[in-house]
Amino acid sequence: MKQQFDLQKHIEQGVEKIVADTIKATLKNPKESAFMFRFAAASRKASKTRMKNEEEGLHVPAFLIASITSRCNLNCAGCYSRFNKATVDTAPVQQLTSEEWLRIFREAEELGISFIMLAGGEPMIRRDIIEAAGSMQNIIFPVFTNGTFVDERYFKLFDECRNLIPVLSIEGGKEITDARRGKGIYDRLTANMKAFKEKGLIFGASITVTTENYKEVTSQEFINSMIEQGCKLVIYVEFVPVTDEAMHLAPGEAERAYMAEAVDSLREHYANDMVLLSFPGDELAMGGCMAAGREFFHINSHGSAEPCPFSPYSDINVKETSLKEAIQSRFFETLRDEHVLEENHTGGCVLFTQRAKVEQLLSGIG
Repeated sequence: MKQQFDLQKHIEQGVEKIVADTIKATLKNPKESAFMFRFAAASRKASKTRMKNEEEGLHVPAFLIASITSRCNLNCAGCYSRFNKATVDTAPVQQLTSEEWLRIFREAEELGISFIMLAGGEPMIRRDIIEAAGSMQNIIFPVFTNGTFVDERYFKLFDECRNLIPVLSIEGGKEITDARRGKGIYDRLTANMKAFKEKGLIFGASITVTTENYKEVTSQEFINSMIEQGCKLVIYVEFVPVTDEAMHLAPGEAERAYMAEAVDSLREHYANDMVLLSFPGDELAMGGCMAAGREFFHINSHGSAEPCPFSPYSDINVKETSLKEAIQSRFFETLRDEHVLEENHTGGCVLFTQRAKVEQLLSGIG
């Protein structure tokens, strides 16, 4: 008889492994390791809180994605956020304030959420919110950034608040990074990496994986170069084709199989040097997509609780309700009950591929 998959246990073990791997990856940095040891205790407490909520009928994800602004200074090729009209270049109205985000962060800690990924737009435009996040020492905030707003004030903030981890978006080498993100971006990123390393600050890299770069970015040569620059975390995210013209860039079955084997090999080889995560590759072990509150959901810059950044649909807003109520969104529940998260798909996101069905389900919630 096949053993039933225990999602909650798998996530708890996953969180513990991320913390343990990060401690191993920072042993040569006493200040960073000291923070991670303290965070490990807080993470265990958060895990117990989530388990207690589970016993009482409330499933709380370990992760939250928070897009703290819709402004961005770059216009990257194939950007899903611009396609969804979620990213703008002028100051938008009705963005959540730093006080509102701090309230959300505090509610997240009370519920047992251990990781809040800060995204955008370009999140480092909102220094006020990142400073608020820095005060929440029991939560780790990876800050997904294009790196163009890094300055001495930010270096000082990252040094004082070790729970803030900059994650720099890079596509591989200079040619492919500049082709997607703009001329000169690669040089700015590597200059930032050099400065982070010299200052003893932990940082990571986020890589959008396409059919053009999947072999390069999963090679030992590339990972060695990242380690030499001081990088301690690499997050692979499959490219989501937002137009028909970009479909050829989405990894197919052959590319995914190659990536899965390569990432497993890299994890084994660099176990003491780097943390490697892969999405949606790591979701296969989860029995499907982790969005819509299974193990994460997304809050956009206006406060709407969405399944994920690639699926900008919502039936609830945290301006008008609590984070706990947002987790119990009827829309999220419907997506899970209708097994949309488990469906086959092409491209990096099942909800984006199945957006017609997602829209239909949302329209049926009255």
